[in-house]
Amino acid sequence: MSSEIRPRRSVLYVPGGNPRMHEKARGVAADCVVIDLEDSVAPDAKVDARKLTAETVRAGGFGPREVVIRVNQPGSEWFAEDLEAAGLAGPDAVLVTKTETPEIIVDAALTLARLGLEKPVALWAMIETPRGVINASAIADLALGDNAAGLAGLVIGTNDIAKATKARAVNGRAALVPSLVQTINAARAAGIFVLDGVFNDFSDMAGYEAECVQGRDLGFDGKTLIHPSQVELANKVFSPSEEEVDEARRIIAEFDLPENKGKGAIRFEGRMVEILHADVARQTLALAEAIQAQSV
Repeated sequence: MSSEIRPRRSVLYVPGGNPRMHEKARGVAADCVVIDLEDSVAPDAKVDARKLTAETVRAGGFGPREVVIRVNQPGSEWFAEDLEAAGLAGPDAVLVTKTETPEIIVDAALTLARLGLEKPVALWAMIETPRGVINASAIADLALGDNAAGLAGLVIGTNDIAKATKARAVNGRAALVPSLVQTINAARAAGIFVLDGVFNDFSDMAGYEAECVQGRDLGFDGKTLIHPSQVELANKVFSPSEEEVDEARRIIAEFDLPENKGKGAIRFEGRMVEILHADVARQTLALAEAIQAQSV
């Protein structure tokens, strides 16, 4: 189970075959950059995109940003070479698309282990099919115990789930909420992070903000993005507000008073709060501090 506190508020997809976007990604304010070898790359450009992406990751220059490579679907003609090239390039993680069973992640982990990498490369599992949603708990549970599979988190692919389930793209994502919540619960039970899907119309900032707020309120750690213009708002929505941070400090201070030591519930500013609220407050402060440290 992971205890890492690392901001993943904004996770920007970058086309694997676009060197200009690779360079731009080095300066964008996203917490994480995912260089994509799958959807953004045409079949006849896959090999060149793989080579370019590996060169970009090896060159570095991304500062505090987490760098991830998204590989093509397991079982595809590109997957094996994608995974090997990605591992050898030395990113922070590899995002495995169309993860439908735990075995897919286990096999990917074994492949990376055989490469004898100097630096461990984590695996992120993309949940984007009905079977993946159904098996989300089994996949996430790989992170329990010694986490030999190196699974760090789940990423939901809402576009593919909508296509597979024939759910309509409507405001509020009512048809997708069960899949979103099931994936969140699976990640939380295993103690790993979980990221929301993309919002396609980057010109509709009002709709995008509403979906960010919904994702945050459902329990996602951050949102995957398709355009740099979406970064700033995701960072804002998925960060604790000044008011939340201030209240977290006050709750912790109240529980730390000598007269409240050992109590399971106390009176706080006209209401009752429990130990669980103190735990949430500490998580809020830890995230705020991690965000602050990353921005220095």
